[in-house]
Formats: sequence, structure tokens, C-alpha cells
Amino acid sequence: MSEVVNSDIIVGLDIGTTKVCAIVGKKTPEGDVKIIGIGQTPSKGLKKGVVINIDEAVLSIKRAIAYAERMSGVKIDSVITGIAGGHIRSYNSSGVVAIKNLEVSESDIRRVIDAAKAVVIPPDKEIIHIIPQEFVVDDQSGIKDPRGMNGTRLEVRVHIVTASVTNVQNIVKCCTKSGLKVQDIVLQPIASSYSVLRPEEKDLGVGLIDIGGGTTDVAVFASNAIKHSSVIAIGGDHVTNDIAIGLRIPSFKEVEEIKKKYGCALTEMVDSDEVVQIPGIGDKKTREIPRRLLSEIIEPRMEEIYSLVKDELSKMGLMDLLAGGIVLTGGSALMQGALELASAIFELPVRLGKPYGIVGLKDAVDNPMYATGVGLVLYGFNKMEENEQFLNIDSKKVADGNNLFSVILTKMKNWVKEMF
Repeated sequence: MSEVVNSDIIVGLDIGTTKVCAIVGKKTPEGDVKIIGIGQTPSKGLKKGVVINIDEAVLSIKRAIAYAERMSGVKIDSVITGIAGGHIRSYNSSGVVAIKNLEVSESDIRRVIDAAKAVVIPPDKEIIHIIPQEFVVDDQSGIKDPRGMNGTRLEVRVHIVTASVTNVQNIVKCCTKSGLKVQDIVLQPIASSYSVLRPEEKDLGVGLIDIGGGTTDVAVFASNAIKHSSVIAIGGDHVTNDIAIGLRIPSFKEVEEIKKKYGCALTEMVDSDEVVQIPGIGDKKTREIPRRLLSEIIEPRMEEIYSLVKDELSKMGLMDLLAGGIVLTGGSALMQGALELASAIFELPVRLGKPYGIVGLKDAVDNPMYATGVGLVLYGFNKMEENEQFLNIDSKKVADGNNLFSVILTKMKNWVKEMF
């Protein structure tokens, strides 16, 4: 294998509750992003997006990376990884400063960003993203880059994402113990937006719902800026658990297969005469159940997930922004009836979000479950085009967890400054 060249290779590592997926992307001479390797393995050591067993998580990461290396033919030593979990919180904030010399400079932009991030957060949380939504110069709003503009008053509106200090440290530690440098950490719904949302949707207003195994990630975009992000601690594994209890099937693997093959999120779509074969465990015989019974178990949980998202967006006053509808991603989005149920609950058009804008193994990742992994790769190349620096943390620093985390947080807090 050849060594990874950071200038043309980006590896996205999606460490999820159900699966660990490594996606290897390469920049072509034509400027396209080519997917050249995919590695996927069942995830162990995580629950609801949070690491609960470092050794098991490291083993899962190593296996996914090994598969991706064999397929791509490159040695992977650095990754961009995502983060999710119920510990994620987001806020919208604003800051105002007087413009020095009556012309907006980089110094003014830095000062107004500092003013906007001066929010009170719990002591166990840290800021991982500060994303500018828009700048306002005097009374002129909707400005993306105010440099050089004349005025007396500069305001910025930003979206701030916070995460648990220990959970971020554990994600980094798992990667480092797997022999990987962490180039960057990205909130998963933000990463997914790079692969499944189109520019016109972000401008018009769109909601992204990524239903993973342990969590459901949500992001709202409008006027080409992120307006809201959150993580709800309910996902596809809860549906699987409901089926296991309702049908009295002890094997989680068997239940997952039944859900994927026969599951339907909208009972009215299932014919009354359809049946499902339930394999026997041990000396028990195979039995038949009506498929409608399976759907009647699934629908309430899926409805709960959508209703929790809708309630949250309604409380935030964001439903009116969703002129472009809802984009659904994640493995559970493939279930029959998932789109139709979502459309009925949100009363909006809903489409399936699959990765686009790539070449190479695009057919292999033409699935909503790869939205985050591909999005991490596209995020990385987008960052390179903006001439921003990656972390490239020395893996030897893992022994000093506080020092390692300090480097990451310093980089994340200052990423806006590097844009200018």
C-alpha cells in the first residue's frame, strides 16, 4: 500500500451506534471527488452515539479501516470523524461591535465573532462549532463576507454547537488508539448536509433528518445558512427492540433482518393477507405472523421519532422555514412507508437523501446510510478549497488527554477566523 497523501486523499470515519463506516475519497485532476474505498463493520462499544467501551470501539474502527485500506489500496493514517449523541446542544447567538476606521477589517470580524460566542454554557460542555449565519453592516443584512464594506456598526449571527467534553475526548481516544490522527471532528448532521442537500434547498429552506441506530440527527438550513441542529436520543435500534419484545424474538440480529426485509412504517400500506416467516430459535418451529402486526409495532415508534422532531422545530419557530420540505437519511429511511409517514406528520414534501456529487464507487454508496461518511469526505475537500488547516494531531499526544483536547477545541473555536 502507498502512504496517504493529505493533499488528494480524505477519509471520513462515521462511528455510529449500529455501524462503523470508513469512506476513502480522492480528488481527481478534473476536480471531482472520487470514492475509492469503503470499509464497514458492525459497531460495538457505542450506545446512542456515545462511547461506552473504548476497547470494543477501537476494534470496530480498526476493522472498518482495514477493509477500506484493502479496497482503496492506500494506507490510512488520518481521518475526519463525526460526532453525535444526546449530549449535543446548539444555540443561535449574535454579537455587535463598532467598526474601526469605518471599514470592515479582519480584526473587526474577529472581534464580533468573539462577542457572539460569549454565551454561558454548562461547565461540562465545550463549543465544537461556531458557524456564521449572516453579517449585518449598519442596516444591511444577509451579508456573507463583510470585508471591505463601509459602515459604523457590525453585527454577526452565529450558530453555536456544544458537546460533552468527555464524549469528544473518548471519540478522539478511540481513533488515536486505532493508530489514526484526527484531522477534524464534525457534527454528523452538518456532515450529512454536504452529501445530500442541494444548494437550492439550503437557500429555500430544508430540514434534514438522519435516523441512525441510536440517535436521530436534525439540521435546518435556510438562506444558505444553518439555523438549527440537534440530536434526539431515539433511533432505529429502538424500533428493532420494540419488534423483539412484541414478537418475542431473542436474537437482535434476526429481528434486524426481519425489520429490513418486511418492516413498514405505515400500516395502511400493508395488505391484510401478507404474512411474515419468523425463524424458530433452538428447537422451536418457524411461525407465521401477519405483516400488519409487524407494521403495527413499527409505526408508533417511527411516529414518535417524527413527532419529537416536529415538536422541537415548532417550538423553535422553524416549521415555516421549510419551504423545501424534509430530506430523510439514515438506514431507517429505507423502510417502506418511512417517507409517506413523515410526509403525513410534517405535512410537507419528503424525499430520500442519498449522497450525490461524487464519482467512482458512487453506486456502492448510493444509500442513505452512507450520507454521513460521504459527507465527511466532502466536508474535508470543501475545507481544503477554503485553504483551512486540518488538525493532524500527533497520536503520541493521546497520553495527555487534556492537552490533546485543548488543541482540538482551540482549532474548532478559531475555524471562523481562518476563513478570512
